[in-house]
Amino acid sequence: MEKLPMPRHIAIIMDGNGRWAKKRGLPRTAGHSAGAEAFRRTANYCRTLGVEYLTVYAFSTENWKRSEEEVSGIMKLLAKYLQEALRDMEKNHVRFRFFGDLSRLSPELRRLCLDAEARSSEYHEVQVNFCLNYGGRDEIVRGIRAYARDVQAGKADPDALTEEMFSHYLDSAGVPDPELVIRPSGELRTSNFLPWQTVYSEFVFMDVLWPDFSPADLDAAIAQYHGRNRRFGGV
Repeated sequence: MEKLPMPRHIAIIMDGNGRWAKKRGLPRTAGHSAGAEAFRRTANYCRTLGVEYLTVYAFSTENWKRSEEEVSGIMKLLAKYLQEALRDMEKNHVRFRFFGDLSRLSPELRRLCLDAEARSSEYHEVQVNFCLNYGGRDEIVRGIRAYARDVQAGKADPDALTEEMFSHYLDSAGVPDPELVIRPSGELRTSNFLPWQTVYSEFVFMDVLWPDFSPADLDAAIAQYHGRNRRFGGV
């Protein structure tokens, strides 16, 4: 039996941490800790499968509306993960990119993000893209502003603009669009996640809460993807 090709790029909306904690009578921060472990599990499994790009929705522009305690807990977890990733970089060979507006992050977390990007730039086995203080509409607006500045400076001709050219002004410049987007937790919406990049992605919505997401769930989502007929607007 012929082996089906693995998606090059899988994107995941990591959702359900709070509900996972509530079901167990735990604080929401415990759910985020469990979600961080689910991310490690999934990222390692993607690497063994040969997935080239994994993009995860770590913190949205709307998540600042949550309690100060919860936001602080999420940021501490991110800092802890990045510190460990920098420590283990030689062993894991994971390349890091960050999508989103990093200017609102603390100086320490922003430094960790930039350090991870710089120090991992030579690795090409698997690339993990963290969407951090990310919103899809915000990304497009920031891209438009950057393009407008180039037009004002005489570096760009608005009459010559194409979709491919504009994509280079986005956070995902140089990264292929995801073939598969997975949202666990039972919610059936995209929540401002990669609207430009996912116009022809296959979406799989799953009832499992993110902290419980397992390699078997990823296998099931990929199996669904392989069962789809991707026509890209054709017949």
